[in-house]
Amino acid sequence: MSRKIERLEFDELAPNVRNILDARVKRLGYLGEFFKCTGHQPDILAPFMEMTEALKKALPDRLTETGALTVATMMGNDYERNQHERLSRKLGFGEEWVAAVERVSPDSAPLLSEGERAVQRLAIAMIERRGKQVSSEIEALIDVIGPDQTVAVMFLVGRYITHALIVNGLELAPPVPSIFEEQPA
Repeated sequence: MSRKIERLEFDELAPNVRNILDARVKRLGYLGEFFKCTGHQPDILAPFMEMTEALKKALPDRLTETGALTVATMMGNDYERNQHERLSRKLGFGEEWVAAVERVSPDSAPLLSEGERAVQRLAIAMIERRGKQVSSEIEALIDVIGPDQTVAVMFLVGRYITHALIVNGLELAPPVPSIFEEQPA
């Protein structure tokens, strides 16, 4: 893990980034190391987070979480995977649903809806084929959720790949454990 990138604290972030992250930090109770590192580029981080918020409005929660968990699992991004497991549980999707998504096997996932399986197929194809020759998965997803939401899913996959590349490159540890690693209270 590179220590040559100073970890910024919340009050050291640019005002526009603090404004965007304020509610998230209050809700979670911490400023993640991802933001402490990427805060050095506020003019990139701010639109990245605005894109994240726009994607939440463009897609239903279950499709967003299917895409986020799929990309995080495939990219080995435990940092994001653990947080989205918790968010999915908080949204009421249940641990069995999270586990089904994380198996990354949409054709044998009865807990996933047709749309969720189609989102996962497209995300898998985009990662495995580097975005090439995915037209059949795009067309299939359009048939289920329409063209507008399909484009949003493509942006979502790109957003979570970007996050994974940064987290994995900086070797950032997850701020919270997986829901499947928690010790019973």
